Amino acid sequence: MSGSLRFDRAVEYYDRTRHISEEASRRQTELLAAELGGRRGLEIGVGTGLVALPLAAAGVDLVGLDLSEPMLRKLEEKANGPPFPLVLGDAIALPFGEGSFAVALVRHVLHLIPAWEQAVAELVRVVARPGSVLVSTGDIPPTWREVTARFVAATGGPFARGLDLREIARLDAAFAEHGARPRVLPPIPERVDISLGTFIEQMSEGLHSWTWDVPDERRREVAGDIRRWAEERFGTLDPSEARDVAIEWRAYDLA
Repeated sequence: MSGSLRFDRAVEYYDRTRHISEEASRRQTELLAAELGGRRGLEIGVGTGLVALPLAAAGVDLVGLDLSEPMLRKLEEKANGPPFPLVLGDAIALPFGEGSFAVALVRHVLHLIPAWEQAVAELVRVVARPGSVLVSTGDIPPTWREVTARFVAATGGPFARGLDLREIARLDAAFAEHGARPRVLPPIPERVDISLGTFIEQMSEGLHSWTWDVPDERRREVAGDIRRWAEERFGTLDPSEARDVAIEWRAYDLA
């Protein structure tokens, strides 16, 4: 067993908790398609296809890999059939030969993998030179991060089983060991469509992976405390700044 976290339990609500607007999705697709430049790409942790399906619709040649079979089946359901090759597999042991792809995509994955450095090594192995690994490094509003930190501190659980993507220097260092140099792609501004109150309710319901190890009663108790704290601090559960976010991607270029 790899210890990587499967998202089988989240399949029916995953898109709701990872949703981005149509405009942001369009701009993200354009940004990533330009990086791929007509070459073949791999997305690990492809999930339900929130990144990959728009890219495929734009004519990008892709392969998708995920540890969760239900997530892959949901992707097929959304696309009315397999839209591109889908592989059930683990990011720390990719079932592809060296240099099989020109570009690899990684979104909302490395924090779920205890052996995330091994996943980085595998990504570097399957990407041909010159090529790139594109990693999404942030799309959570700062206010939500603060609320999340309070939950994690109160329950004693880690936010990330693997890499905490707030520690970008660790990610840069891991890729640097393989000769990859970081390059920051233009951020995409976004305004999320749910309030801070809804986010706290999702926390109470246990919809996010960092809440799964917390017993139901304790999870709801802590979420209730956080709701009261947020109401006192902000005077509302929908503070204006709590919806603003930047979707950020970082390219690691392999020469």
